[in-house]
Amino acid sequence: MNFCARCHSSLSPLVRSDSLYCGTRCRVAAHRSRPRLPFPVDLIAAPRWVRRNVDKVPLRLNGRNASSTDSSSWSDYESAAAGNAGVGLGFVVNGDGIVCVDLDHCLDESATVAGWAQTIVDSIPRTFVEVSPSGDGLHVWGRSDFVGGRRIQVDGGMVEVYATGRYLTMTGKKFSGSSNRLADLSRFIDSILGG
Repeated sequence: MNFCARCHSSLSPLVRSDSLYCGTRCRVAAHRSRPRLPFPVDLIAAPRWVRRNVDKVPLRLNGRNASSTDSSSWSDYESAAAGNAGVGLGFVVNGDGIVCVDLDHCLDESATVAGWAQTIVDSIPRTFVEVSPSGDGLHVWGRSDFVGGRRIQVDGGMVEVYATGRYLTMTGKKFSGSSNRLADLSRFIDSILGG
């Protein structure tokens, strides 16, 4: 006999053999009680996490310098999040399709988005966007076949696109309307880079 994973009552013999819950109420309650992760699962699952110091230098778990090109200096998310070296986390992009569009100095003190950056935010699919450690920038995370890195001026603002050989600081402070998934940013990146 099988039992509900939440309330432990016996499951009806009429439910599917792979059912975990006795009904909708227990399934929804179990789903709501799960801890919310600060980052998309795609990022958490990738073993490319580092710690960082206040000057944004990437660190290994032991506090020594890490490298954005040496995978032996990276860690899994759980270890990095539990670590105490430095002041926070960072994530390394390595050309596997995960990209970050960094919008520098686009938020004012009241978190109002500058016009040039708002145009970008409005033009991308709903994806994971976080506020940078400085509090005045945005990191737009997604997927693309873009490789490398570029820095370009867009309508008075600075936009950086990174996909390879770079690490970015992470805060987990979701920007308003952010998703917890990584959207395909290929069209946006092609358009902004003139591709």
